[in-house]
Amino acid sequence: MPMLAALVARWDRAGRTTRIALVTLGVVLGAILLFVGLAARPNRVALFPEPLHAEQVREVEERLAEWHVVFAPTSDNLQVAAGERSSLLLRLSLAGVPHRYIATSQQLLAGVGALTPASVIDAQTRAGLSADIELALRGIEGVADADVIVAPAREPEFADQRPRDSSASVRLRLTPGARLNRATIAGIRAFVAASVPGLRPAAVMLMDDRGVALGSSFGQDAGEIEKSVQSALDRAFGVGMTIVTVHVDRQTQRRRERLVTRAPLGAPILLQAQDERYDKRGLRYAKHVTRQDRGSAKRTVALVVPAGGVARLSVAVFVDARRRAEVPAIATLVAAAVGYDRQRGDTLAVRAVDFATHHPPRRDGWLLTYETVVTLLPTLMLVVAALIVVRWVGPPVGRTIRSMVERAGIARTRTAVSGFAPAQVAGALREEPPHAAAAILSALPAATAAAVLDLYPPHERAAIIRRMQRSNAPLLADLDEVIERA
Repeated sequence: MPMLAALVARWDRAGRTTRIALVTLGVVLGAILLFVGLAARPNRVALFPEPLHAEQVREVEERLAEWHVVFAPTSDNLQVAAGERSSLLLRLSLAGVPHRYIATSQQLLAGVGALTPASVIDAQTRAGLSADIELALRGIEGVADADVIVAPAREPEFADQRPRDSSASVRLRLTPGARLNRATIAGIRAFVAASVPGLRPAAVMLMDDRGVALGSSFGQDAGEIEKSVQSALDRAFGVGMTIVTVHVDRQTQRRRERLVTRAPLGAPILLQAQDERYDKRGLRYAKHVTRQDRGSAKRTVALVVPAGGVARLSVAVFVDARRRAEVPAIATLVAAAVGYDRQRGDTLAVRAVDFATHHPPRRDGWLLTYETVVTLLPTLMLVVAALIVVRWVGPPVGRTIRSMVERAGIARTRTAVSGFAPAQVAGALREEPPHAAAAILSALPAATAAAVLDLYPPHERAAIIRRMQRSNAPLLADLDEVIERA
């Protein structure tokens, strides 16, 4: 409180010009601070256009925290900086976050009552069972999401109908680059079968986003073969040295084949004898050939080739001309890797060609300078504006602060010299400037002030008397001049 009272008293003693200068300085500083605060404060917007469920909000929060992104969560959305919204939505979309909301069986059956029809209860139960399986499959490594359709068993309604067993169709959305092995596929099939009463693992159909059946006996498709061979060649010869393309022709219909084999019964199956004779007198030539089939054990095998099998495999490998000498070795390795079969009609072509080299475009120096200037222009404008404000307000503010410091020093000196002898007062004011000495002497009794002035040299005494004769205090007069010049 004493400090506040002293500040109020000092404010009351200040002149009108000083008050205007201080108020103007406060308004300018407040405007600068407000402008800097608004410029530094990011404009936050909702990350998603539609509200999310609590599980989706938690999933997005975990991913943003992992990416060290600043956000503000709400009950059904998240607030992020407006400039980062588009990039964050793209990153979340590529990461598959958030997953679509799936209502569990407990939530679906919560509204079932005593008057709910049995058909509605069965449909809700089946939908909840599918949802529970989908949520469980999300936790498997390599599986981003899953869609499950369960067809329950049905008893025949008429005598000529057959009962239908339970079946399930599962569509798996794999993470980028993921590939499920046969053990994982068999485990998923067994898990789904165990979740549905009366469902056999063989009745569970698994399919990925490409529409390829998982766990089939047809082997890899063209993309998987191409990726496998390309990866092996990149590791062996370097990235960019080879280009692999694979095309697989599948059997469109089921085909039957008969394979007949014959085995000898203790002796060769076919015996052939040849007899040649020449009669010199009769000038005749005779040749007799005898063939004898001794019989054999015959074996007939009927083969059924299902639709979807590999009918023909076509592989083309482009090799950089710098690796021309290694073309035969590459052809041998690729043939072994893809299972090349000449009798099946497979084709394998390995050629050395000159790869096109693309040089990165050179960026113009003026364009780089322009981009740099445009990027830094807002910051430069802010700095220039701050310098202009400081240049315009700085000198008056500095002089005002100095005047206030001098006023405080004069007040302390005035209090210290009150009651001293004229010689002591003159000694205390020896280092003070004329306007400060005039302000201090004006507050002393006239006799003491006159005695002190007599101790000063004539030119210093004249300067002090000239300032003491002004209508206002010397400090305020100087401040008026400063403000008028500004």
